[in-house]
Amino acid sequence: MQLDERPETEEVVLVDADDRQTGTAGKMAAHREGALHRAFSVIIWNSAGEILLQRRAVSKYHSGGLWTNACCGHPRPFETVAAAAKRRLSEEMGFTCPLEEFGTITYRAELDQGLIEHEFVHVFRGTFDGDMALNPDEVSEIWSMTPAQLLQAFDETPDIFTAWFVKYMRAGWPLDRPGPAS
Repeated sequence: MQLDERPETEEVVLVDADDRQTGTAGKMAAHREGALHRAFSVIIWNSAGEILLQRRAVSKYHSGGLWTNACCGHPRPFETVAAAAKRRLSEEMGFTCPLEEFGTITYRAELDQGLIEHEFVHVFRGTFDGDMALNPDEVSEIWSMTPAQLLQAFDETPDIFTAWFVKYMRAGWPLDRPGPAS
């Protein structure tokens, strides 16, 4: 597996409100300045109707130790969003599966470490039942939950989830299960 560059040197794609590229910037600079940039998130279901959550490694440069969707990240310059989503799913979770893009969301959130997420996010979903090879630099543990369990956990302890996952929960997206594979 080829892992992402270090956050200090990786570049992100800057975009306008319509997701048109306006340039590139260093990943850390974009997050310190709150520059709008392109991102993706992947939500994975299993065939039993459960949603896969990962707990981010505590060593992550932001939001360490918080629960979130299967994976997320940024496409590299000249990389399609779909290719980036597939790449990061493999790098973080150690598996791949067919993904479908089903929506976009733009959000801005102040994070720990003085960083700001301001992202135009392409959200993908897929279904996977199988073994995973979790990357311990990215993921500390996983948990699969039914929609009812997830809603209860969210209602009782929303502060254990990442800022972006809270946005997805409010939009109802983790609960929007993919249809049968075609």
